[in-house]
Amino acid sequence: MPEEDTSSTGEQLLKVLSALSNPHRMRIIAALAVERNYVSRLARETGMSRPLLHMHLQRLEAAGLVTGSLELSDDGKAMKFFDVAPFIYELTPQTIAAAAETLRQGRQEAHSELEGRGQ
Repeated sequence: MPEEDTSSTGEQLLKVLSALSNPHRMRIIAALAVERNYVSRLARETGMSRPLLHMHLQRLEAAGLVTGSLELSDDGKAMKFFDVAPFIYELTPQTIAAAAETLRQGRQEAHSELEGRGQ
């Protein structure tokens, strides 16, 4: 994923902030910033069960903060590796205001569309 610029939409910014608001997900990002890793080893290193780790990785991947790829080991086992995606989010009052404006515009467009349908 390419680096984010300050013109991120409000929805994307909310996804990212929500994903990073969990201490487990912050620990996952920290571990993956050191090196890419596969799920089983990452679960051991972070002290999480694999199902819990999968749930957190899905949230991080949906927010564009990590990427996953399926690879085959030498013995033919499928292994899912994860990497941190390059990202930069600048949080200033101005970038938050711009993101909030995209949310406001989206609500207005949705409201107009509903009115156009007679609802």
